[in-house]
Amino acid sequence: MTRIVLVTAAVLVDADRRILLAQRPAGRSLAGLWEFPGGKIEAGESPETALIRELDEELGITVREPCLAPLTFASHAYPNFHLLMPVYICRRWEGTPVAREHAALAWVPRKRLGEYPMPPADLPLIPVIQDQV
Repeated sequence: MTRIVLVTAAVLVDADRRILLAQRPAGRSLAGLWEFPGGKIEAGESPETALIRELDEELGITVREPCLAPLTFASHAYPNFHLLMPVYICRRWEGTPVAREHAALAWVPRKRLGEYPMPPADLPLIPVIQDQV
């Protein structure tokens, strides 16, 4: 039986309608690829609570739950697990994102998202995000 891994992610959109991508660091799986910030949902957490925690840990920003709007989800079969990821759009937060756990951050115009190499689970999200942002 395939193990399901629940993660959550944010499409952070700035005032210029650019989207924040985070580059996975060396030494981790899928190192060097770009992704939407977020992370694993821990036992007892809602996806929103997990995302708020992850954005604070990874980027040093404060997000309030009413600022997270459900956008879409990803469902992808990796060789050792199946990833299920609700994705939220967020246009308001406190603080300036910094790469605490990533190799780099990039603010990307929505039409250029496809130019960044991403994990397979993130690729189907690009057209949805481009249509919605």
